[in-house]
Amino acid sequence: MSFWRNYYHITWSTKNRLPLIRTEFEGQLFNYIVKKAAELEVFVFALNGTQDHIHIVVSIPPKHSVAEVVKLLKGASAHYINHNIQTMDQFAWQRGYGCLSIGEKQRPIAEEYVRNQKSHHARETFIGWLEQSIDKDDGPKNVIDSGEAFRKIKEIPASYTLTGDSPF
Repeated sequence: MSFWRNYYHITWSTKNRLPLIRTEFEGQLFNYIVKKAAELEVFVFALNGTQDHIHIVVSIPPKHSVAEVVKLLKGASAHYINHNIQTMDQFAWQRGYGCLSIGEKQRPIAEEYVRNQKSHHARETFIGWLEQSIDKDDGPKNVIDSGEAFRKIKEIPASYTLTGDSPF
């Protein structure tokens, strides 16, 4: 196998951001996602969330696309909840997901952020742009800079900390 280090911070939400992830089965859901990820040879470094969304920090082998892994994890986990856990509502994930590639140096920062999700939401110290959940996003806007022949990607500086210092 070739050498690879592909780290991602991925988020996805419940259908219509409804509070479908209940405390009584959250552990089972998270364990199932970790088990399913392992079957895909995906390494899970952190997984947590709230009643209406989850965050996961993973390393995905290059033989799989991020979209393929997310699709399989979302589909399998929704099926698992609906067929193995008694819930009052039909469990479903919202279309789409959020994904950021991160470096090895940023991975521990992302892991800490994910592990502290409940605390961030209780204290309202979460990072808003990481919590977005929309069905479709066209990605960062490309801008031609001063007539140069190449395109530059213009993005808002991102940070896992609330101090404004960017880890990127």
